[in-house]
Amino acid sequence: MSDRIVIVGAGQGGFAVAAKLRALKDGRPITLIGAEAVPPYQRPPLSKKYLLGEMSFDRLLFRPETWYGENDVNLLLERFVERIDRNAKQVVMQDGSTLSYGTLVLATGATPRRLPEDIGGDLDGVFVMRDKHDADRLAAAMKPGARLLVVGGGYVGLEAAAVARKFEVHVTVIEMADRILKRVAAPETAEIMRAIHTAHGVDIRESTGLVHFEGEGGHVRRAVLAGGETLDIDMVVVGIGVTPNDQLAKEAGLAVANGIVVDAFGQTSDPAIFAVGDCVEQPYRGERIRLESVPNAVDQGEAIAAVIAGSQKPYEPEPWFWSDQYDVKLQIAGYNGGYDCVVTRDGAREGARSVWYFRGGSLLAVDAINDARAYVCAKKMLAAGINPPPEVIADPQTDLKALANP
Repeated sequence: MSDRIVIVGAGQGGFAVAAKLRALKDGRPITLIGAEAVPPYQRPPLSKKYLLGEMSFDRLLFRPETWYGENDVNLLLERFVERIDRNAKQVVMQDGSTLSYGTLVLATGATPRRLPEDIGGDLDGVFVMRDKHDADRLAAAMKPGARLLVVGGGYVGLEAAAVARKFEVHVTVIEMADRILKRVAAPETAEIMRAIHTAHGVDIRESTGLVHFEGEGGHVRRAVLAGGETLDIDMVVVGIGVTPNDQLAKEAGLAVANGIVVDAFGQTSDPAIFAVGDCVEQPYRGERIRLESVPNAVDQGEAIAAVIAGSQKPYEPEPWFWSDQYDVKLQIAGYNGGYDCVVTRDGAREGARSVWYFRGGSLLAVDAINDARAYVCAKKMLAAGINPPPEVIADPQTDLKALANP
């Protein structure tokens, strides 16, 4: 039986597993399977510095291509796994070839939701943002004076809007819910971010649905909105969430819920198979959640690699996230699901603010807008289980650093 470690998915989580195994001096053969034609790379800069032309693609690579050969990592590019044969402990590739494994890691990520074809979602000029191909196509369309419609007022949509304004593109954001960031942030954070985008010339329309697109010559040219209004547009960015890529696991008979179900060690319902990153539903403080973030993919990937190498230490997520929009850095620590109390706090510097989430008196998370001190202090409090009363946080005279370092 093979002792090979096969990793399906060459994104942030899959690469983290491979790199950490080698850092831990695990000498078993590793095969890393990626769907794209290029070596593993960072994705967050795609929609920011890479799209703006401020960062070349080679700077996005996790490691030079030579690293894989030097570290005995067999990198298979433009390859797809069609199915998993758990009985034979093999993965079956799209060309029918097989690869045996002793340990299998699923790092299959998530896929952006697309708009249906029957409303024009397949027209040229309608983009999602997930990989280098998406970024290259969108960059070619970003011309001064062009008209962009962003469908979805989440972080992906708002980041696209911010980048487009740097290209001097006219931007309209439509959000079906009654406010932007409805799924991920409190109204207080949404109001701050809305004001920032409005100040930069973005037209944000909430409680606004899309009926369909109209095209000319196969290219999107107009959007018909739910209220009957028609917008002339040149391109669209769709940011309406993602779907975990758990079909491979589901077809193999593994437990799947909101993603591939894993325990605190990253193990699936098959002890020989692990899963990591955006495709995973994992335990977190008595709940089960799916975290769509690069830091989680890296941290979980490294923790899983340690387990595969012999560690008995469970992975305990410490969620954090960031979003760069214009000259604003939004940093998020914690997970705000189920909050019942929110307080806001002005920072020491002009324009610095933070939004703090509580449930039953316990601190859950913070959104820090240009306020690194609030972010760092909140992160320390969350890690240490420190739960300051909301009214203490709201008091501008409170020394956050003293609270975080009792």
